[in-house]
Amino acid sequence: MPLLLTDRASSFSPIPLHTYDGLRMLGADPRSAQWRRLRKGVYVDRHRFEKLTPWQRYEVRVHSLLLVSPDVVLCLESAAVLHGIPLFGETKDIHVFSRDRKTTTRNGDVCIHTSEDPRQVVEVNGTRVTSLLDTVSDLARVLPPAKALAQVDAVISPAQGGTLRLERLRDHGSGQKSRRGVRLREWVWDHADPRSESPGESVSRAVILWSGFEAPVLQNDFFYEGCNDRTDFFFPSSGAVGESDGWGKYDLNDLDAARQHLREEKAREDRLRRNGHPVARWTATEMWRVDPLGRALTQAGVRRVEPPHHPFLATLRSSRRQARRFETTENRPAR
Repeated sequence: MPLLLTDRASSFSPIPLHTYDGLRMLGADPRSAQWRRLRKGVYVDRHRFEKLTPWQRYEVRVHSLLLVSPDVVLCLESAAVLHGIPLFGETKDIHVFSRDRKTTTRNGDVCIHTSEDPRQVVEVNGTRVTSLLDTVSDLARVLPPAKALAQVDAVISPAQGGTLRLERLRDHGSGQKSRRGVRLREWVWDHADPRSESPGESVSRAVILWSGFEAPVLQNDFFYEGCNDRTDFFFPSSGAVGESDGWGKYDLNDLDAARQHLREEKAREDRLRRNGHPVARWTATEMWRVDPLGRALTQAGVRRVEPPHHPFLATLRSSRRQARRFETTENRPAR
């Protein structure tokens, strides 16, 4: 089953947060190597923190700010944590919005934004954040377009628990005064698709288009041998199908379920091949590296219909909003 926005939403820190006084009351020394200070007076168990996925580490950092400043208004990636919008890697800054500021300022890893355009502030489980509409629209202007596409797809896709309509996003953006990032956002609006069922599918679709391959049909159903087989991508000119593999797809936390899903997937793939459909598969890592995905499609007979769009492909390597320890192989959506 696809992961829904509500499944991704993080209303609580993935690991416990401790105050300095609280640790002292427990007889622990906050200055020891066991503890990592996230901000003044807030600590986590170092070992548990380092074992988290990059996006979970970011969730912990966001909640550490809320522990000491519960009245802030989160925006951008920080608001996405509460809304359940998929994130990639570990974001460098915690983002808050203030109507009272004249310019954007920074305090450590906290970036305080302002804007000439108003923002609707809502509460999500007691935390104040910019609305889902504002958050998605803002992110689409500042993030690399493939990541922004995954986020927009998620909030408009019923399969992912999305509730917004693309037309509403367009209308909202057109009324804003700020023109920063508008051209990139327009690309995202033009290519968003509510049929996408995962962030991996969305990013893969961007890579497919930027690599010059024909535009695929999403979620195409095939009826063969008494079975209904739905594919991530179908390429009509060659009859090939494409599949974006992600760990969440196979319930790897449940080994018995994972084995069953893998058996079913093998049978499904064999059935498609027997009925004339070459199958191309790629992993999340291969998707971000581009070339392995391209080779898989080429080997399956998918045609390139135009030259690669190298400037867009280069945005896949952008890490300016990521923490320093961010690595490409960790560049996977929150699950």
